[in-house]
Amino acid sequence: MDLEGGTRRNSKIESWKTVLTLAYQSLGVVYGDLSTSPLYVFRSTFSDEVGDAVPVDKIYGVLSLVFWTFTLVPLVKYVFIVLKADDNGEGGTFALYSLLCRHARVSSLPNVQVADEELTEYKKDGYGVAPERSFASRLKSTLEKHKVLQRILLVLALIGTCMVIGDGVLTPALSVFSAVSGFELSMSREHHRYVEVPAACIILIGLFALQHYGTHRVGFLFAPIVITWLFCISAIGVYNIFHWNPHVYKALSPYYAFQFLRNSQKGGWMALGGILLCITGSEAMFADLGHFSQLSIKIAFTSVVYPSLVLAYMGQAAYLSRNHEVRQEYHFGFYVSVPEKLRWPVLVIAILAAVVGSQAIITGTFSIIKQCSALSCFPRVKVVHTSSKIHGQIYIPEINWLLMLLCLAVTIGFRDTRRLGNASGLAVITVMLVTTCLMSLVIVLCWHQNVLLALGFVFVFGTIEALFFSASLVKFLEGAWVPIALAFVFMTIMYVWHYGTLKKYEFDVQNKVSINWLVGIGPSIGIVRVRGVGLIHTELVSGIPAIFSHFVTNLPAFHQVVVFLCIKHVPVPHVRPEERFLVGRVGPRDFRLYRCIVRYGYRDVHKDDIEFENDLICSLAEFIKTGSTASNSTNDETESDDKMAVVGTCSGHTMMMKEDNSDNAVNNNADDLAGTSELKEIKSPVIQPKKKRVRFFVPESPKIDTGIMEELEEIMEAREAGVAYIIGQSHMRAKAGSSVLKKFGINVVYEFLRRNSRSSSLVLSVPHQSSLEVGMMYQI
Repeated sequence: MDLEGGTRRNSKIESWKTVLTLAYQSLGVVYGDLSTSPLYVFRSTFSDEVGDAVPVDKIYGVLSLVFWTFTLVPLVKYVFIVLKADDNGEGGTFALYSLLCRHARVSSLPNVQVADEELTEYKKDGYGVAPERSFASRLKSTLEKHKVLQRILLVLALIGTCMVIGDGVLTPALSVFSAVSGFELSMSREHHRYVEVPAACIILIGLFALQHYGTHRVGFLFAPIVITWLFCISAIGVYNIFHWNPHVYKALSPYYAFQFLRNSQKGGWMALGGILLCITGSEAMFADLGHFSQLSIKIAFTSVVYPSLVLAYMGQAAYLSRNHEVRQEYHFGFYVSVPEKLRWPVLVIAILAAVVGSQAIITGTFSIIKQCSALSCFPRVKVVHTSSKIHGQIYIPEINWLLMLLCLAVTIGFRDTRRLGNASGLAVITVMLVTTCLMSLVIVLCWHQNVLLALGFVFVFGTIEALFFSASLVKFLEGAWVPIALAFVFMTIMYVWHYGTLKKYEFDVQNKVSINWLVGIGPSIGIVRVRGVGLIHTELVSGIPAIFSHFVTNLPAFHQVVVFLCIKHVPVPHVRPEERFLVGRVGPRDFRLYRCIVRYGYRDVHKDDIEFENDLICSLAEFIKTGSTASNSTNDETESDDKMAVVGTCSGHTMMMKEDNSDNAVNNNADDLAGTSELKEIKSPVIQPKKKRVRFFVPESPKIDTGIMEELEEIMEAREAGVAYIIGQSHMRAKAGSSVLKKFGINVVYEFLRRNSRSSSLVLSVPHQSSLEVGMMYQI
């Protein structure tokens, strides 16, 4: 009993140690942006008060609004409600959309299969199915019947995504510019304007230039910087409270917020655009959930971030309440309330904290663009995984340099925190509004809660966010147009790419051919089979793609083993390795035609190296060895999910694989292999000076009949001869009678994106000598 009790105590200690470690790490990754908000909240709120004496009641009213906004949105909405809506541990806009796609058939992805619903993570939430006559069931049926509602849901998710990208442009500019604004207290206005912008630009260029090294290289510095920054602002806040106004705590009463809005009327409503900046970075708690855990994020926010920021805002308000006369705009800034002897050290820490906060939003932008690309909502881009140990840390070169150019453009163009704050505020509040709308649907469709609870959630938080949104939208000409313009551009790119991809898939489905066609034309054109494995890359999950018929018609020969390879993403964050491959047979066994569907989640890492090829061949061998009952009919139309087998990677197979890099290994064991039919050696393509050799060991078993053994031997012989990738290159054109908008979208925008995006051969890292491109013209 004592030993068991000690084991339980040790596991609990280890569990809490892990949680606290994650909470410590989350301070540097999640809360950098939120922690730097005191640099610009009061300055943006009181930007129109320069030259006037600000009444104490007005300062108290702003502090009250900041306190209750900071309490209701980050604490109540995100920490206690939204964090629970995780998608198997993942968060963000696409996590909510993914949950909705799984609980209602609203996904716009065209290659959805029934077999995907059998994945372990597909319905891991445990909420079951809604009662048949419930409101959730009726809402689900309505969404599934009306394509318009599905498009609206997709557009809503894309709007939130585009605003996150816009926030990735604006937040680094605002944070860094606000941090370096402390120079204005140490030099004249004339000299300051020549230092502030260049200093901000140099820091931003350095920040984006370091992205390719990865967050893990400097990640150990992030948490200490943010902790030091939070300690500084909270300590300065406590000092200001006791030194200037110990009674400032009275402003925490909602009475002052109500009085401020009632007395100020339009001015108070306009001030909401600056107040909402106190919650910038709140969405990161949900978006970065996949790197941490719910409990660790909650502990970090409630025990460190929340009290530190509340004290910082109270300290600024205490200072302002005793310094009424405002002669310059910087009198509302953060650095004025800092004791003069501490300004330079605090300035250095603030710049470092701003860099950390910017790093978090940049990494989040990379992550969400990867998710969009996985779900066919963004052109293919090069994704570099900067850490082999920490999941989710990626770098996208094209997006990184694009963000840097846009960030420098808004910094040089605006040159003040007021207009940068207006732009950033609109982007932030739009993302929160989208989260509120999607969250209300999750409450009904996924959690199966009463519709009144969802309506209450929308009413409370939607009303608050709608007020902030309207206040930000009014400042359209004062900077708020920037996120709208950025969202419009990225929205156009995403929607046109998604629309073109969908239409291309529909064209492929309508023009796919039957196996009977291939059998029928064989004798007439003299098709021959050549040695090797031919991988036909296609988006189809059933049928023979048109590019294969086009290839065979022009070159009447194909490989002795042909695999129709479909790499697709399913609406789950991760697919387990043992459920990765879905393998089936196309046509009779003697044809040696197979279909392999490789399934990835939107957060999975695709192996772009020789391991993927080995896993693919190994899955085929395992499928053949298990004697799966696939279709032996000559009609390919009978192929369905139930006639395909789920096969994992090589690590989960009964057929073992061994890799050996030595050239002598095969020769030394040649005599041993000569008399064993169950053991074959397969050579991988040459990608390095030293050849990698792979051996598959088929366990001896009397249950393996001669036909299966012959098929396995032919697979291995074909693999030894080499693998060729046949990739389709499609050129899409709108039909003659199409509208002008469709012609422009397909012929100009989509074709431009297709030509300038990463091709399939680059995505799969296929050597040029092993790839063959087949071009086709599509008219949609």
